[in-house]
Parts: sequence; structure tokens; C-alpha cells
Amino acid sequence: MSGFNGLGMGLGSLSRLSKAKTRSISAENFDGGKGRGGMATEGTGAEAARDLGQGWKVSPPSVMLKSNTSFTIANIEGPGVIQHIWMTTFPAHWRDLIIQMFWDDEDHPSVEVPFGDFFCNGWNERCHVNSIPISVNPAGGGMNAYWEMPFRKSANMKVVNLSDQEFPLYYQVDYSLTDIPEDVGYFHAQWNRSNPLAYKEVHTIVDGIMGHGHYVGTYLAWQVNSNQWWGGEGEIKFYMDGDEDFPTICGTGTEDYFGGAWNFEQPKGGEYGQYSTAFLGMPPQVIKPDGLYRANQRFGMYRWHIMDPIRFEEDLRVTIQALGWRSGGRYLPLQDDISSVAYWYQTEPHGGDFPTLPNKDALEII
Repeated sequence: MSGFNGLGMGLGSLSRLSKAKTRSISAENFDGGKGRGGMATEGTGAEAARDLGQGWKVSPPSVMLKSNTSFTIANIEGPGVIQHIWMTTFPAHWRDLIIQMFWDDEDHPSVEVPFGDFFCNGWNERCHVNSIPISVNPAGGGMNAYWEMPFRKSANMKVVNLSDQEFPLYYQVDYSLTDIPEDVGYFHAQWNRSNPLAYKEVHTIVDGIMGHGHYVGTYLAWQVNSNQWWGGEGEIKFYMDGDEDFPTICGTGTEDYFGGAWNFEQPKGGEYGQYSTAFLGMPPQVIKPDGLYRANQRFGMYRWHIMDPIRFEEDLRVTIQALGWRSGGRYLPLQDDISSVAYWYQTEPHGGDFPTLPNKDALEII
């Protein structure tokens, strides 16, 4: 048997055999124990299964989340790697349900992101996403994440319900117990918001990353608060390894960074072209005003640095300008509502606490 450990899965490694042990956690098997799936005798499906009994979906993969509480989705003893997450719940709760992930018994989370934003659905409205690490499928919002999430001692995944309502969460976490090489980093994700962005200021996607790693993705939920073109001129900038006033990497413009061009405009003009590809997209998340109650246009965009990770050895800061056009052919610094998720891998510890997430009123989409 070779030394293949079951990480780095893809078509190129699919035929390779390993000693990794495959496990799965859901409401039918809370700890992922071997031979303990489907044993539930209580759960959200108990009434529907009353004539069938144990083994007949007594607890569909769901739990009721109580208001203003935290629920532990998974608590896994390592070493191992999470390789797939599936979740769904009602869209109205996507911004006030927070996903947290802790690696190797750390006190502060390496991942802390609102539910919808983590899955590239930042506006509490269902949106189909067809990319490699994130797949969101119609019609009810089946959220899938394929980010590889290794750990050496333990993995702890929680959701925090900030709302005053109780509602169901459906979930499944698929993972493998296996050896983790020394050069494998830990998965991180952080959310941030500028609402509204101050005039002539930049939106900070992430700051304060300390350690050795590489940046692998960006999601933006962007509400435009002015007329005219908004998305083409702002540059994304990566300040790494001691950069101060000027970055090492400076993008050519917002639409360019997300793989578009020329206003994201359809060939016949007058409409935004929506797309969702393996590594980048502006999926069907162009939300237009309805002429009555709906505010200005809203957009969702993702860019995965899977084939071109942004590598850093000591530190990283990422910002993006909000820059449109005004009269006289002049640039206009915008004052928009911008939320972002940064995704990256790095060594632990991750160099301090993340900024504290705001309360539910500051998270709210209004």
C-alpha cells in the first residue's frame, strides 16, 4: 500500500487507495460513529416515521435551532479532514445564522461567517452557484462546500442563531480520519462589512493575517447606492509580507478581478450577464429594485484562487476600492454597502482574534 492519505482528491487521485477512514455526521449520527448511522429513535421525523420505527428516517438530517443559542454541528477527534459539507435552512435566516469552525482545540474560531455569505448567497435570496468549492443547488438552497479542511487534533463546528426565532437546520458533514502532512495549512474564512463605505475609503476584505499561508478566495455582496456604472474601476490590492503604502499585487478593476469585462453587459446590451463557472462568477444574484419597496441593485460575485493562490510568508491584508463614474469623465468614489468573505489557508495560530462580528442589527440586510 502506498503512502497516499486521501487528501487532495480529484480525478487525478481518484483511483489511488488509502487507509483513510470515511465518516459522516448528521442528525442521524451526531458523532459520526462507525455502524451508528440511522439509529435515531427521536427527532424531527419521529411523527412521520411512527408506523415504521427505527432506521426509517426518524431524525431526518435536521435539528431545531433555538433562538439566541449556539449548536455544535460536529466535534471530531483527529487527525483528519472535512471534505464535504451540506446544509440548508430558510433564506430569511441566512444572515443571522453564523458558522464557526475551530481547529485543534483553539479558543477563537478560524472560520466565522454568516451562513448565506459563506455559501456565496449574501442577500437572503436563493441563488444557484456552480463552482468547484461551493455549489448551491435549486430550488430550496442546497448549500455544499468542498473546501478541504484538515486538522491534526480536533475539529469543532458550530452554528450560532442570533435571531429570536426557532427554525430547523438540515446538515451533513463528511470527513476522513487520516494522517495530515506537516506542510498542510488550516482553512480560514472571515466576514467583513462596510455599510455604507465612507467616501474615498477602501473596503477591507481582510486584515491582520499573520503567519505562512495562501489566500484562496473572495466573495462580495455589493449593494450600489448611486446611479451610473459602479463595478469596473475599483482595484483589489494584496499587501503581503511587510507591504505598507503600496501592495505587491494590484488588480485592474472590480469586474476584471471576477473574470468579467465591459460592465458585465450582455452582448445585446441593457442587461447584466450572469455567469457561474468553476473558479469565478457573478451568478444569478443580480437583484433589481421592484419600483415599490426594493432598494438599489444588489450583486453577488466570487473569485477562487485555486489555480493561482496568493502566497504569503508573514502577513496579508486585502482591500478593494469602490470606484464608479461621475460627470465629466471623472471617477466617483462610491459609498455602497459591501460585505465580503475572505477564504485562505495558513499555519496556526492565526495571529490574534478576528474582529468581533457585529450584532444582528448590523448584520441585517435592509
